[in-house]
Amino acid sequence: MMIFPQAWDWYLQWREQRRGFYTKWEIDLLSIAAALSREETGWLRQTPRIGDHLKEIDGLITRQDIDDARADWAAACDRMYRHARRRIKEIDRVARIHRDPFEPILPVLEASSPVGEYRKITEEILRRMPDERRHPRAAAEAVRAFLLLRIGLHTGLRQKNLRELLLCRREVLPTPERRLEDMKRGELRWSSRDHGWEILIPSVAFKNASSSFFGAKPFRLVLPDLGGLYEKLEAYIDRHRTRLIGAAADPGTFFVKTAKMTSTNAAYDQNTFYEAWRLAIQRYGIFNPWTGRGAIRGLLPHGPHNVRDVLATHILKQTGSYEQASYAIQDTPEMVAQHYGRFLPQDKAEIAARILNKVWEAA
Repeated sequence: MMIFPQAWDWYLQWREQRRGFYTKWEIDLLSIAAALSREETGWLRQTPRIGDHLKEIDGLITRQDIDDARADWAAACDRMYRHARRRIKEIDRVARIHRDPFEPILPVLEASSPVGEYRKITEEILRRMPDERRHPRAAAEAVRAFLLLRIGLHTGLRQKNLRELLLCRREVLPTPERRLEDMKRGELRWSSRDHGWEILIPSVAFKNASSSFFGAKPFRLVLPDLGGLYEKLEAYIDRHRTRLIGAAADPGTFFVKTAKMTSTNAAYDQNTFYEAWRLAIQRYGIFNPWTGRGAIRGLLPHGPHNVRDVLATHILKQTGSYEQASYAIQDTPEMVAQHYGRFLPQDKAEIAARILNKVWEAA
């Protein structure tokens, strides 16, 4: 059936009627159809013997269609290839987004200051911080949630780099960079030179290690001592982290899971780290009209990757520069333009005016 354009059209129309519109999924499907029938490399073209098994389908495939395909299999493949390429162009013009990846955080991205809006969640955590003396474990989990979001907002790191971040205490010598490269992990350590906590991650630890952003150099960022970050950071290292680990084995990572009776390892994996972030958003970020708790109206549960969307969109709105936005998430301007261009302010003259007006304000 895959050799017949009318069979593909029937299936595409069925999907469009069921959903109400075309999506990029249909384009990908047609790309596969084109690849199957392509000259020299297409699997259908190289397998003409399957034509012996073709059967008629009432109202779709006739005996004449089957006979024509069997008589000249290469020509049938050519027709299918041309049809698929033409339909790809037609559908691409009208395709819509089925599931908007930005939907959970749209209230944040649509704000004039996305980072300022997302920061409200960390402030909500501080307001609702349990009493450490009465509820030590609950306080430790709240501090962990606070640091998850704050470090995510300051670094724009992907989930993998965040959850695999190692911890080096003040009194211990930092891990050599070559050793970090071998492990493909970063480290949070104290910088005597800058008198602050820094994050150092070798470029090989990143998903896009070959990107022009890195240039084979490591990612290094000194965290700012703002908004109570250092106070909570050092309290977490000194007390809270140990309480969370309990009797489980210490994985050496900065972020650790809460130990349970059956826990043997406190290290996060991809799923548990996502759930930890999502739980923090559900508990502190989503506004509940019945209790009055929660920082942001309209926010939906989401994972750590969305914080990169917040950073890129914030800088894009403030500067209008794809290049500067790419610096915040360790990526390229082309990627930022492709994913976040929709949030660029419509009135670009306003961006320029904000910069120029500072001259007159200072006078």
